[in-house]
Amino acid sequence: MQLQGNLSVERMCHLVRVDRAGFYRHLKGKAPRLENTEVRSLVQQIAVEHKRRLGSPRMKRELKKLGVVVNHKRVERIMREDNLLAIRWRKFVTTTESKHDHPVYLNLASRVQVTGPNQLWVADITYLRLQNEFVYLAVLLDAFSRRVVGWAVERTMQARLTLTVLERAIADRNPPRGLIHHSDRGIQYACGEYARALASHGILSSMSRAGCPYDNAMCESWFKTLKQEEIYANDYRDMEDLSEHLEEFIDRYYNRLRLHSALDYRSPAQYEAETAGKPDLQRDARAAALSFSRQGRSFNPIGKHPKKGSRNGPKPLLPSSSR
Repeated sequence: MQLQGNLSVERMCHLVRVDRAGFYRHLKGKAPRLENTEVRSLVQQIAVEHKRRLGSPRMKRELKKLGVVVNHKRVERIMREDNLLAIRWRKFVTTTESKHDHPVYLNLASRVQVTGPNQLWVADITYLRLQNEFVYLAVLLDAFSRRVVGWAVERTMQARLTLTVLERAIADRNPPRGLIHHSDRGIQYACGEYARALASHGILSSMSRAGCPYDNAMCESWFKTLKQEEIYANDYRDMEDLSEHLEEFIDRYYNRLRLHSALDYRSPAQYEAETAGKPDLQRDARAAALSFSRQGRSFNPIGKHPKKGSRNGPKPLLPSSSR
């Protein structure tokens, strides 16, 4: 307890004929109520700033950034009492049309060792419901930082939707040759126009196994985040209204501000900025290494190939309909 002028607590209690132990009991009973009010006020303020997008773990992290250390159960209780819990998830619906005659490719994403940005991009499409129609959103994520590197929304699922996303991502990120592009087996990603666009920039194609949406779990998880924290919490008048909200959520909030548990509760932009200067990442940023368990070695997709006839060299990667 701080001194009040030149008087100590002991002296003040003596002057007003108050027992010092009683004074501390009174103070101890009052402090928790005051502290609880301050924590509740901060929780409400943070929830409003993030538009009720935060669950209790991220709310606890935001409080910690402000210097407030509080138990997660207490945070969850306050959020539940004040009706500040995040919007819940709805049932998953598939949008993949994989019955086509276009080539499909090996699942390289399960074998890649990502050590830096622009080594592995993952792509997918989902539908969004407006008041009078359904529209489709396509995205590209960088697997290293979970950052959205490209997105577009259209009224149809034709190839121009995914091509627009790819062109925007390439223009913004300028990735090196050897980047791996992973998607499902949807016709939008398997068609010749999209395959030629990838090949022209030296990007390797990778696709999920048939009937295995969890091979592209990163995108599925991102769509869940988008719908929980943005889509289900709002009603959109039309495409223009939706596009404005998506731009605010993706470019201004998710990429720059939202704390990601897989990134040690840092935003994608913060994670990339903090790891950009590390020498090991700069050295390995050209392309990811592929590991094949049967051969027991790794293969760099842009590295030098072994001499002809070498027994230990990696075999070329060819399209396959079995993976």
